[in-house]
Amino acid sequence: MKKIKVGNYRWVVVALLFFATTINYLDRQIIGLLKPTLETQLHWTEIDYSNIVRAFTAAYAVGLLIFGNFIDKIGTKSGYTISLIVWSVAAMGHAIVKSTFGFGVARVALGLGESGNFPAAVKAVAEWFPKKERAFATGIFNSGANIGAVAAPVIVPWILGIYGWQMAFLLTGAIGFIWLVFWRIFYEIPSKHKKLTAPEYEFIHSDAEEPGLIDGEGPKIKWIRLLGIRQTWTFVAGKFLTDPVWYFFLFWLPSYFSSTFKIDLTKPSLPLVIVYSATTIGSIGGGYLSSWLIKKGWPIFKARKTAMLIFAVCVIPIVTARFATNIWQAVGLIGLAAAAHQAWSATIFTTASDMFPKRAVSSVVGIGSMAGAVGGFFFPGLIGYILETNKQAGHILVGYNIIFFICGCAYLLAWIIMHILSPKMKKVAL
Repeated sequence: MKKIKVGNYRWVVVALLFFATTINYLDRQIIGLLKPTLETQLHWTEIDYSNIVRAFTAAYAVGLLIFGNFIDKIGTKSGYTISLIVWSVAAMGHAIVKSTFGFGVARVALGLGESGNFPAAVKAVAEWFPKKERAFATGIFNSGANIGAVAAPVIVPWILGIYGWQMAFLLTGAIGFIWLVFWRIFYEIPSKHKKLTAPEYEFIHSDAEEPGLIDGEGPKIKWIRLLGIRQTWTFVAGKFLTDPVWYFFLFWLPSYFSSTFKIDLTKPSLPLVIVYSATTIGSIGGGYLSSWLIKKGWPIFKARKTAMLIFAVCVIPIVTARFATNIWQAVGLIGLAAAAHQAWSATIFTTASDMFPKRAVSSVVGIGSMAGAVGGFFFPGLIGYILETNKQAGHILVGYNIIFFICGCAYLLAWIIMHILSPKMKKVAL
């Protein structure tokens, strides 16, 4: 029997999501690279900086709750458009502020805008991919976060050295509007897309899901109702305990390498490039692992949980970073943990689309990611307190050692709680 060619337009969609996430993280991470410069010019303490990070994460948390439900209501295409416009304008707005308070306001606006990225992207994957490909597709677009993190240590110091920190914010913020042109031209839900072939459409809809509803359209679910469902809290717990670790990797790793190993952040940083490059491998490889297990015949939820347990174990060695005697040992340990985080992230996002129907996915991702951002709000406060206290005592490395220990334990604890809440991660009927 001749095999029917399915078509590959769904991977064009993944490419769009990948570049949006790359821009999202480029705009987000730039402040970590400019931290030493801005500390000198604006006289920031570690606590001042942690408060600026907390302003971003608080706004991000609120925005996730709003955007998650908003995108389920107005659709992925329009929701993503609004999100990107808000965060790009906010990113450029950093260039005109001149005080610590002004940076706090700019970070609030950025957090609100950027909160639409992941709810929209995960919903788009649910709309365009069957379950057996979703984790891999999520891993690919999620790796855009890592590419943004890799590009930033190369691009930002170059712009800083030639044009100053204001232009670094202006140029990186403007990139989003280029992406927006391609998004408006090439994206639409499968049932309305003119370039989608019939075989690929059938392949996308090969899962048995809510009869009579096309591409997740239908009655929308209020997020209050979702809070009464056990599977929602499974996703919430996993995000709350692990997302804060990624905030630490994004906003404090440049400062850690600078203070511990004396690297110059006004020049392209090879250690940071290596760490964030490892996360790209983790994101794509992590997404591929559970998809590969499913293709081998494993039940969907067993494949996801097994993969996540492996990733949780891979983070644990970061607790030994305190014994690193040179920068490359630290790069190896931190790179492994950061790669494992992104593998975990790609997989946990997919569990939301596994457990919930398409019309509720964005709302669930918004609720869970909000929980992660709430954790990300409190953790920087703890980090700032630990580092400032130990810096004043002349023992800043002790502060980082405490933080690395917390990071190493977070994922295994999250996996255990998720397993207790949903031993079999059953599909939700709404």
